Amino acid sequence: MASSSALFVSPFAPSFAAVSRVSYKPFLTQKLPFLRPISLIKASSTSAGYSAAPVADKPSKSFKSTSWQWKFNEKSISIYYEEHSKNNSDSPKDILMIPTISDVSTVEEWRSVALDIVQRAGGADWRATIVDWPGLGYSDRPKIDYNADVMEKFLVDFINSPDSPLKNSANDLVVFGGGHAATILVRAAKKGLVKPAVIAAVAPTWAGPLPIVFGRDSNMESRYGLLRGTLRAPGVGWMMYNMLVSNEKAIQSQYKSHVYADPNNVTPEVVESRYALTKKQGARYAPAAFLTGLLDPVQSREEFVDLFTGLDGKIPVLVVSSKGSPRRSKAEMEALRGASGVTKFVEVPGALLPQEEYPSVVAEELFQFLQETS
Repeated sequence: MASSSALFVSPFAPSFAAVSRVSYKPFLTQKLPFLRPISLIKASSTSAGYSAAPVADKPSKSFKSTSWQWKFNEKSISIYYEEHSKNNSDSPKDILMIPTISDVSTVEEWRSVALDIVQRAGGADWRATIVDWPGLGYSDRPKIDYNADVMEKFLVDFINSPDSPLKNSANDLVVFGGGHAATILVRAAKKGLVKPAVIAAVAPTWAGPLPIVFGRDSNMESRYGLLRGTLRAPGVGWMMYNMLVSNEKAIQSQYKSHVYADPNNVTPEVVESRYALTKKQGARYAPAAFLTGLLDPVQSREEFVDLFTGLDGKIPVLVVSSKGSPRRSKAEMEALRGASGVTKFVEVPGALLPQEEYPSVVAEELFQFLQETS
């Protein structure tokens, strides 16, 4: 996939200028067959002694799935989210879980972690909200100019809006993010746009698939631009998207090579679930931006580390690195070990989606940090 992009040589410069507001609109859960809990990983799979089995195979006692209408650039975008809790408490403590940004991003990657944490006995009465990004997962996928600023704006609106699902979280909101989502969250927090009580960055990344391999010189940026424009174009865009992303062999290859640490954990069920996401209307627009670096929240390792430094003494931050991440991504995570602003740095099994591949291990680290910072 990456090598194909190196053939393109023309510039493309999408721009972003928008004002947004939000409103709420529920829809019926029974119309959403994809909400049935699925066991994404074989229970027998292990790596380095860690079980890869999901923590729970049934919904939490209190489960809700619905949508929230995000008004952006004169468009109403339906945003899918789920809520998991142990019971219907009048005063739960909220955790927002944000999926890793990728061409097959989905709330599914956080479900087992959410179920684990909310079902634990003792301590706070947690309610976990998992939200899909605009243009990804089960949210609407309009043809807008996706970039890191758009995604940051969405996240800020989802957290701060008066009619947000998180409107009652006050100053107690805990936020967990994976990959680029974690870095966009930290960037927004450094700017003071969001003020979570606790942040956990799980396998945090900042460079898209092509820039992290081929860099960002002017020649490569021109090639990325042409690839991005081609992917967004009618007709030929779908053809190229089907070749590069929307096919089961490509998805299986990605998961076995760098998304999961143990190839044996990449079951047909995982591949089929992700493949279905790539067939949704408008599926190629946000991935086109991600693949070519437009969703990258920073441009260098120095900027990446500086984001975390900016939170020093302000917000407790847990960084969860993964042992089996690709070499370049792992190097960026390691740059945060001992960095100012990182309250605690831990390492877990897995690659770019440890929260899905090894949910019980990740949930334990997250829960321990919540106890340490409460």
